[in-house]
Amino acid sequence: MTNSESLVNHFKAHHHRATALAHPNIAFIKYWGNSHEALRLPANPSLSMNLAGLQTVTTVTFSDDFAADDLIINEQRLIGPRLERVTAVLDLIRMQAGLHMPARVESVNSFPAGAGIASSASAFAALALAGAAAAGLDLDEADLSRLARRGSGSASRSVPAGFCQWLPGSDESSVATSIAPPEHWDLRDVIVIVSQVHKAVGSSGGHRLASTSSLQSARLAGAEARLAACRKALLARDLAAMGPVVEEDAIMMHAVMMTSHPPLYYLEPATMAIIHAVMQWRDEGIPVYFTIDAGPNVHLMCEAAHGEDLRTRAGQLPGVQQIIVSGPGGPARLI
Repeated sequence: MTNSESLVNHFKAHHHRATALAHPNIAFIKYWGNSHEALRLPANPSLSMNLAGLQTVTTVTFSDDFAADDLIINEQRLIGPRLERVTAVLDLIRMQAGLHMPARVESVNSFPAGAGIASSASAFAALALAGAAAAGLDLDEADLSRLARRGSGSASRSVPAGFCQWLPGSDESSVATSIAPPEHWDLRDVIVIVSQVHKAVGSSGGHRLASTSSLQSARLAGAEARLAACRKALLARDLAAMGPVVEEDAIMMHAVMMTSHPPLYYLEPATMAIIHAVMQWRDEGIPVYFTIDAGPNVHLMCEAAHGEDLRTRAGQLPGVQQIIVSGPGGPARLI
């Protein structure tokens, strides 16, 4: 055996590595608030679309040579709460695989993190898939969705392809499933970025505050009906029926945020300017609807034919820094 061969065999014996790619998603019916904090069981069902072209690529390497878990995002080594969140998911993988090695997690995002494009969704979906593969686990889609959920609730929805529904359920049953493939509907998400500043309170902190709002119970009471209406319209490719439900659901989530204790104000003046512009464009006959995640940026939902026109129009509004246009994306996958 040559020296290089013995090095390769040593590497195989003491290292396990895999790389996965996952897309963030935009929720049409929002997830906000948990019924079980530690398991990240959602207080209501949600519905989303994976975003093609935006992605997190994550490599997980387990090795006896490492002293402890290591997290590197966009070439920056991170410690503290973000590393702890990753270690918690790695611990679940290690427990299942009977593995006792530390891991190095190297992740690269193709879009701004922490600015209202769900970076934790693609991050933990990619981590679940790469981590499970590196540990030698053979997990199906439901298992991977469940595992990703433990890192970030919305990550459960970035595991399956296209348009995904996530039901509350129990630890075993709370997984996301695809209700339609990416090819089902050529929708566009015109993402209008007005701020790329990391949020002062991230979504995990916000979920814990949801129940402090007296509006959360009203939001939850109507969530299933909104999900059913949105799902029906989505399957029928009926934007005129789906749009108003999506807008109402987003504003209800922000109403809960703004009436939590302490309150969370994510909307900026530029956010409101875009909302008013969307209403005006609709009056002019352009079929476009907005949704907003936990941040100030606005996602404009339209069919492919209107994507470029809306990119141009939105680019002329005050406070707009960048516009990203995306369509329906595929599942998390090994690369």
